[in-house]
Amino acid sequence: MTNLLYIGNKLSQKGKTKTTIETMGSLLEKEGFSVHISSSKQNKLIRLCDMLFSVVRHRNSVDYVLIDTYSTSNFYYAYLTSQLCRWFKLKYMPILHGGNLPKRLKGFPKMSVQIFENAFKNVAPSLYLYAHFKQAGFTNLEYIPNNIAIKNYVFKMRPIDEVKLLWVRSFSKFYNPQLAVRLLKALKDEGIKASLCMIGPDNDGSLSKTKELARALQVDVEFTGLLSKEDWHNKARDFNIFINTTNIDNTPVSVIEAMALGLPIISTNVGGMPYLIEHGVDGILLEPNNLDAFKLAVKHFINNEEVTKEMCIKARQKVEQFDWNIVKEKWKALLC
Repeated sequence: MTNLLYIGNKLSQKGKTKTTIETMGSLLEKEGFSVHISSSKQNKLIRLCDMLFSVVRHRNSVDYVLIDTYSTSNFYYAYLTSQLCRWFKLKYMPILHGGNLPKRLKGFPKMSVQIFENAFKNVAPSLYLYAHFKQAGFTNLEYIPNNIAIKNYVFKMRPIDEVKLLWVRSFSKFYNPQLAVRLLKALKDEGIKASLCMIGPDNDGSLSKTKELARALQVDVEFTGLLSKEDWHNKARDFNIFINTTNIDNTPVSVIEAMALGLPIISTNVGGMPYLIEHGVDGILLEPNNLDAFKLAVKHFINNEEVTKEMCIKARQKVEQFDWNIVKEKWKALLC
């Protein structure tokens, strides 16, 4: 049996979005791996200490240490835990999530080399980060995409006689949630019957600011807060356009899930999005923070029903390749 220590933010029970450490951790356990997870501590400093202590505690029993690596404050967690792994001569693998990681490579070159050059493998869940890390000179790379259980996603064709926008993400300034509200207002101002549901927890105070904007613009927006995966999938049945308004991104699972469910996608053309969506083929990609472009894209879906249906079919076919039954073989090849 292969023993794993998985380092990351396990905070869904604290009201945060469930991240890879929780979904992947349980999936790997079902495949026969022994998985220890750290950490679920809410306080950032205590969480870091718990992560470091987990490395010390399991140093003589684990075969690999997996480290969820983002581009915000978690970057420093990854740095410190990876260096402790080096001290104990443990094989560690950063799992690259942060859409802003390419900027980290340029802005923190010494730390980046210490983390990524000394890793056993750097696992890139997106071709976007794989390409950037390869360009930066790293050769110890492995592409293993984010995964979904495709059998759990019921594909549904949706007529767009009335615009029903769905937005799913944590509320963070990086994800530009206010653009969704401004889009709703712009559509209504043109006499288009439209509604908007925004699903996700607050991350940095952006939720209250988005609610304030909705009140100021006098548009009704449904804010659900954090929903379980099953609950938001059920909610998605009543909507017919998925919008991704982010300014920084990698390859978000929420967009992959929306493609699997049959929702036509309108997304900003940032980070890993053009590696996931081919513009005009299985979704629409736009410049970030461009309200007029988003409005025109919605109208394109309204006025081109057959083209929209074809996009949705192709999007579903693409993400079927992200099914866990396919992806798990890549993990087994790497870890066994």
